[in-house]
Amino acid sequence: MRDFQKPGRSEVFAANGMCATSHPLAAQIAVAMLKEGGNAVDAALAAAFVLGICEPQMTGIGGDCFVLVKPAGSEKVEALNGSGRAPAGFSADALRARGLTAVPITGIDAVTIPGAMDAFFRLHARFGRKEMAAILAPAIHYADEGVPVAPRVAFDWNASNDMLVGAARDRFLIGGRPPRTGEIHRHPGVAEVMRRMARQGRAGFYEGEVAEDMVASLRAAGGSHSLDDFAKTEATWDSPVSGLYRGKELIEHRPNGQGATAILLANMLGHFDIAAMAPFGAERAHLEAEASKLAYDARDRFIADPDRTTRLDHMLSPETARRLAAMVDMSRALPSAKAATEAFHRETVYVTVVDRDRMAVSLIYSIYHEFGAGLASDKFGVLFQNRGCGFTLEKGHPNEAMGGQRPMHTIIPGMLAQDGRIEMSFGVMGGAYQPTGHTRFISNMVDFGMGLQAAIDGPRCFPQAGKLRVESGYDAAVVQALADLGHQIDMTEEPLGGAQAIVLDSRGILVGGSDPRKDGCALGY
Repeated sequence: MRDFQKPGRSEVFAANGMCATSHPLAAQIAVAMLKEGGNAVDAALAAAFVLGICEPQMTGIGGDCFVLVKPAGSEKVEALNGSGRAPAGFSADALRARGLTAVPITGIDAVTIPGAMDAFFRLHARFGRKEMAAILAPAIHYADEGVPVAPRVAFDWNASNDMLVGAARDRFLIGGRPPRTGEIHRHPGVAEVMRRMARQGRAGFYEGEVAEDMVASLRAAGGSHSLDDFAKTEATWDSPVSGLYRGKELIEHRPNGQGATAILLANMLGHFDIAAMAPFGAERAHLEAEASKLAYDARDRFIADPDRTTRLDHMLSPETARRLAAMVDMSRALPSAKAATEAFHRETVYVTVVDRDRMAVSLIYSIYHEFGAGLASDKFGVLFQNRGCGFTLEKGHPNEAMGGQRPMHTIIPGMLAQDGRIEMSFGVMGGAYQPTGHTRFISNMVDFGMGLQAAIDGPRCFPQAGKLRVESGYDAAVVQALADLGHQIDMTEEPLGGAQAIVLDSRGILVGGSDPRKDGCALGY
């Protein structure tokens, strides 16, 4: 139980349905959808569409998504991969010929085809109950009328000013500057796109005038993107992968997502007595950092487009985890391997919903870096993601950039089960941080008995780009001890990710938590 004399949040308890996400307006809309007879898929989609208006620096209809679904009356989780592909005309050889060693983070080279909208319509066709027009209606309203910019959104927006060029600057800046907290952001162009999707389905996005606007804008910027690339976009259903952490089953997406990295890391940490360590002490932070370096090195070697990932079983093998765990030196920090991609900590939104029939949805949705590639279509202002920088330009690598391929992807929704019963739907945002975030969150609950909200709230650290990024929640003595172990400390001004979760309590109630690093909340009824 938390100390009620200190600042903090309580978990949210409800009996019928619940949503947890990063913006309160989206959570409110999801719960309203549940009350109006929609199921968890309807509510999650309604929230996701609204999040693209409330947090445009994080996500939008020009992005990608991954979804895990536990259907009502079943404990079998299904996985939907809504990540887009590089345009067919993309050429890694052409980038190498320009002297590039990595796909640029911004600009036309990084733009992959949006995959989320096809996934949303496929998800709705399989599980939705309400009409898509009703699901889109709240987002259309707020895109037209506008929403006040929330504090965390303003913080991120201000740091992203230089990312925007051309039509994107016109759509997302006010007189050449980012909006301030409380100022109204509207996007009537995206409202019109959503109206077309409400009438025409996925064709309202991937075909016709909207697709023509996107393709013309991309080609004018030097891209090879074509109407055929958009029309052929197809999300794919698959089964998830899983691994055990002290009796809990961690359920993740298959590649091209990095979920296998979380399972590998959890398997490695299972070889250590973490419960005997201080939860936010130097020993645990050091162990987590060193194990993460090894797990992410495996990620960068093996994870790629599903058709090109051949070492998945190796990553998931307990023997691989045992051998890597034995390489962790608890007395000193080892250098990080050079990252194979530009897939660093960046922007994402996450939403989880559980309904009265106990359908559970874990949905993560992103344009990757701040405002994606920094480009928007001329007529409708659709922001383009920069997922192409998740590729590598190393010739012959499984994740080598190629036309028609999906890049290694950072966003991963999660679920947790025990003895065959799904007991939690959760996600941790923050680009590359996410596998480490999944394992830390679960370890906080399993190893230290923390409640859901406390497990989310606790301070975080993460090895990245040769430094150990450390949040301010760590004691100065712990930070010094980590430095003494050889870590190059970066006291980051930017919070490490964010998290939301809903526990399906064995008593039949729902328990929700939401990260104070974001503007959002958990709401139930």
